[in-house]
Amino acid sequence: MSQPHDSGSLDQEAQQQLIQEIGRTIALALPPGWQAANVEYRQVGSHRELVASLLAPNGTEIPIAPPGDVMALFTRLRAGMYEPERGTWVSALYRLQRPGSYTVDFNGDHEPAWRSAPPAEAYAQELHRFPRTGSVVPEWLAQRAGAPHPGDQQPSLRTAAVFDRDGRPITQRPAVEPGLHEQLLAYLESAPIVLAARSFDTDRLDPAGEAAVPLTFHTDGSWIWPGAVGYYLRRHGVAPEDELVEHIRRSGFRLPEVDEPTRERVVAEITGEQRS
Repeated sequence: MSQPHDSGSLDQEAQQQLIQEIGRTIALALPPGWQAANVEYRQVGSHRELVASLLAPNGTEIPIAPPGDVMALFTRLRAGMYEPERGTWVSALYRLQRPGSYTVDFNGDHEPAWRSAPPAEAYAQELHRFPRTGSVVPEWLAQRAGAPHPGDQQPSLRTAAVFDRDGRPITQRPAVEPGLHEQLLAYLESAPIVLAARSFDTDRLDPAGEAAVPLTFHTDGSWIWPGAVGYYLRRHGVAPEDELVEHIRRSGFRLPEVDEPTRERVVAEITGEQRS
């Protein structure tokens, strides 16, 4: 699934630096004598809004023209704060108080109070560019994007292939980068095992050797893979499917919790495939 090249690329320090840069940019654009100001950025898909106001001592909000330069900074921050499978925020409220205090509230769950309604395609663009797993897609976003709500449809499961149609290990994939090798192995081998046999299979790349390939199935709730995937990577350097590798990279090599209903779904998926 295509995503902007910088999505999720900002670590905590970089996020704080950009947040402070946004504050400085806002402060420089405010009129002399200001004491407090609010700036709110809203975005879904390609639809963006930026509104600003000064706060009078009695709490009244006085609308002002928002500083144009800050929109690009908010856009960058939003993309950089994307979390794999969790998405990113859809609005941010930046509060400034003279002489130099600020707070920022990020909203990823509730529909913003749009000044003008986003076009219908913006909601689908949002889920395409910043994918979320079904359980964290807000109902309003799912409905407007034309996607089923999480309660209506469970996310699909992907199964990784180890062998080609002739039963041979797939060895033509690009080699795993050295720095990722151990992280991938840890993810593949530490994921919950949902099915396992007591015996081991023959190593297809070393058929004369001792049977050592684990007859297991692992899952992280999104993908299913045989234990052979980790074995052939560890023993022979055979890379997993490109899309599985990318999925694991997007997760930050952190395994999610896999609940019991998901494990049951995975077992049903595996046994159904085995019967076919």
